[in-house]
Amino acid sequence: MADSSGEPRLSHIHPDGSASMVDVGEKPVVRREAVASSFITLQSTTIGLITDGQAPKGDVLAVARVAGIQAAKQTAQLIPLCHPLPVTKIAIDFAIEPTGIETVATVRTDAKTGVEMEALTAASVAALTIYDMVKAVDKSMEIRQVRLRHKEKTPVPPS
Repeated sequence: MADSSGEPRLSHIHPDGSASMVDVGEKPVVRREAVASSFITLQSTTIGLITDGQAPKGDVLAVARVAGIQAAKQTAQLIPLCHPLPVTKIAIDFAIEPTGIETVATVRTDAKTGVEMEALTAASVAALTIYDMVKAVDKSMEIRQVRLRHKEKTPVPPS
C-alpha cells in the first residue's frame, strides 16, 4: 500500500501514526489458503520419547496438533488487528527429523482477507506445546524458523 506521495506505508497505520484494523468490506470473498511452519530442535533421546509415546505428559504430537488447531481458531483474540475469520480447514502435520520436529500448519477460509496469521499462530503454538510437554527432559530445545511457506487465493467454487 502507498500513501499519496507514492511512498509505501503500513496498511494498519493511519497517517497520524495510530493503529487501525484494515477495512476489507469492499473486497470480494475468495478461497484463501496459507501454509506456515516451525521447527523445534530436540535431543535425540527426546525425539525417541515422543515417537515411542513415552513422554511424561503423554502423547506430545496429538496434544500439539489440537493446540495448533485451537490457536488458529483463536488468532483474532491474540493478534489485535486480525479479522475474525470463518476458517474452513486447519491441518497440523509433523515431520520428525534427526535434530527435531517440523510443524506444518495449513489453514483455509472463504473470506475477504487471508489466513497467514492463523497458519503462523498454529505452527507457533504447536511448537510451544511440544516444548511445554517435554521441557522436563530436554533443556536445550529451541524453536526456530517460524515462517510463512506459501499462500494462495482462488475463486470460491459455486455452491
